[in-house]
Amino acid sequence: MMNSYADRRAALIRHMQGKGGGVAIIPTAPEVMRNRDADYPYRHDSYFYYLSGFTEPEAVIVLVCGEQNRAILFCREKNLEREIWDGFRYGPEAARTTFGFDEAYAIDALDTELPKLMANAPALFYALGSDDKLDAQVQRWLHAVRAQSRAGVVAPATAYDVQVLLDEMRLKKDAGEIALMQRSADIAAAAHRRAMQTARPGLREYHLEAEILHEFRSSGAQSPAYGTIVATGANACVLHYRASDAELKDGDLVLIDAGCELDSYASDITRTFPINGKFSAPQKTLYEIVLAAQAAAIAETAPGKRFMDGHDAAVKVLTQGMLDTGLLDKNKVGSLEDAIANRAYNQFYMHRTGHWLGMDVHDVGDYRDAYLNGTDRPWRTLQPGMVLTVEPGIYVRPADGVPEQYWNIGIRIEDDALVTPEGVHILSAAAPKTVADIETLMQR
Repeated sequence: MMNSYADRRAALIRHMQGKGGGVAIIPTAPEVMRNRDADYPYRHDSYFYYLSGFTEPEAVIVLVCGEQNRAILFCREKNLEREIWDGFRYGPEAARTTFGFDEAYAIDALDTELPKLMANAPALFYALGSDDKLDAQVQRWLHAVRAQSRAGVVAPATAYDVQVLLDEMRLKKDAGEIALMQRSADIAAAAHRRAMQTARPGLREYHLEAEILHEFRSSGAQSPAYGTIVATGANACVLHYRASDAELKDGDLVLIDAGCELDSYASDITRTFPINGKFSAPQKTLYEIVLAAQAAAIAETAPGKRFMDGHDAAVKVLTQGMLDTGLLDKNKVGSLEDAIANRAYNQFYMHRTGHWLGMDVHDVGDYRDAYLNGTDRPWRTLQPGMVLTVEPGIYVRPADGVPEQYWNIGIRIEDDALVTPEGVHILSAAAPKTVADIETLMQR
């Protein structure tokens, strides 16, 4: 993996070369205080880690693209006293050799060294407008360079958003990233199986959340990839509901949206299942519609397909199911085509069918291709190495005209899909999702 980080830095320098060269500045995330003198658990910045593999706070990568290309790391000094309290620190020299940088300096040298590196550079590459502190630092360094103008020193005249370049790089995963994402998905799938086998009437949502978190950590994942959703009964109709203390009741479904982060890479899986281990007839009817919608979307997830093709396929199946079950009144919404055109399905399905997945659970990368003729931005064409979720759903809140047998049923089925040269590979396939497989597992 160390070679991969160096290769990524070299690739970014080549992109910078294509724009005339310059200096790129990529800081890691700051430590954030939770309350008083307690910090939140530290998590490095994804862009920074993508280029370095370095996980310590207070660090900055600087890439110089010019007559001599250089990759430079600024990080904390060795400090044996602080290591007693906070843990091991590499220090600049050990970090340079371990992570393959050309040079390394103490983070305290940043204000001294950056003006030197920026002097006579044609352009700056950094995350424009993303962080007030970084913007202020860049302005300070630019001012220091401009102050040398009488000596013939020229400040960068152009600025580019480095994240735009990195987004395109991160969108396609390499073999090492795919292996990590597969392992992350396997751990998350095991957690969903554990929750299914644990669930029974009388427990509470937080009991299932505890089982999921136990599986994550006991399998080596460092943390959840996002706030775990465990939503029983009507709570499943709240899209971003968080596990609370609601009781799991006989006859209800529970929706669990849970993924883990393993070595900085996320999984994202949703399963919906009956608390008593047996789907009722109305639950099964809606569940089979969502499952068919997901199958239709997965069939449209392949090289050459557009990002939106899967969503469009899912919407067609879901809307037809809504018409067939009476969730949508044909006399009011008209034909299938009319219901889709008028977005009548939005009453029961109000989100898109997927998103990019990677180091961030909602990963980076545009969903549309570049402008054509200055006006049109078509949906992006899928290519091998891209990873996205496929997650249709139905959420039925009580309402006039909606059959009562479906009230308070919320169902979502979500998998992690890797686009391959041959088509698609479902990373999260180990989590049961057919009615038969779920009921069989739970009855054990």
